Amino acid sequence: MKRWLHDWLLQRWYGRGPIWILIPFTWLFVALTSFRRFLYRSGILSTATLPVPVIVVGNLSVGGSGKTPCTLWLSQILQEAGYRPGIIVRGYGGSSPSWPRLVTADSNPREVGDEAVLLASRSGVPVAAGPRRVAAARLLIEQQQVDLILSDDGLQHYRLPRDVEVIMLDGVRGLGNGWRLPAGPLRESAGRLRDAPFVVIKAGTTSPADVPRDALIMRLELDEVVSLSSGERRLLQDFAAKRVHAVAGIADPGQFFAALEARGLHVDGRALPDHAMPDTGDLLFGDDLPVLMTEKDAVKCKAMQLEHHWYVMATARFSESDRRRFLSGLTPYLTKSTATGAAHNG
Repeated sequence: MKRWLHDWLLQRWYGRGPIWILIPFTWLFVALTSFRRFLYRSGILSTATLPVPVIVVGNLSVGGSGKTPCTLWLSQILQEAGYRPGIIVRGYGGSSPSWPRLVTADSNPREVGDEAVLLASRSGVPVAAGPRRVAAARLLIEQQQVDLILSDDGLQHYRLPRDVEVIMLDGVRGLGNGWRLPAGPLRESAGRLRDAPFVVIKAGTTSPADVPRDALIMRLELDEVVSLSSGERRLLQDFAAKRVHAVAGIADPGQFFAALEARGLHVDGRALPDHAMPDTGDLLFGDDLPVLMTEKDAVKCKAMQLEHHWYVMATARFSESDRRRFLSGLTPYLTKSTATGAAHNG
């Protein structure tokens, strides 16, 4: 999608009212998605079965809610709790001739997608990508002996079984104008929030209305930057009060630029389409100023050896009380994992 059209849609979706001309298409979208969900609930279409628990981290609205940082954080705390999680992801933007695929930090993002490579680089757990998420999960279970599956996105992929749903919300944009696609940004109605055992709000300047009072708060910390050419690490505060260029090919580049500005940087931002595969023309500015980008963009630029380019590491943080509440709340849903782990160890 062209960036200007993407930005126009976001502006309208997260404004006060729907895109009126698209309302008839929204009615059609609601009818089709409701009928599809009915087919799964009635058993006409079958949900797969897996021998391990599945946690789906997804959102109701289009993009930019913090699913991937939350998935990384969950993989870390679950490992600390003694589980062996694996992560599945759709592999959006990938052109692999065959699916599913095991993904490593050295995988080609053009084949498996940028988010898959980012997850493999940061998580330290097995990652599989593929549009058929059940097949990706089975690949991890059979070849990597994981005892728990984390799905980055897939809330509306009803073929995939799930023991737990974690629904993400953006603390700045919330549910937007409240309308379903394409007149608004919602894939499903806000009523789905009542069904999820966990709702996580990516902290922003405001709190979305009409969310559960016990929602968990996730903060994204931008503390460290890494050189694409040398691997040198520096603190983001080292760039404070300096003029920098910034590039972002994510759902909401403006939030990335604003986060840098909030840390005292003077940002000349360049927004690219979400999941774009940038070339040197997108990344060069004709001067020697530092160029900062997201880690998701950086996995697509490693081979370019760009001298003045850095990526900013974004890390999810929860309060200690929310961390304990998350773990204790997950435990009742993970009984299959205990049995599977005993079988693996036996």
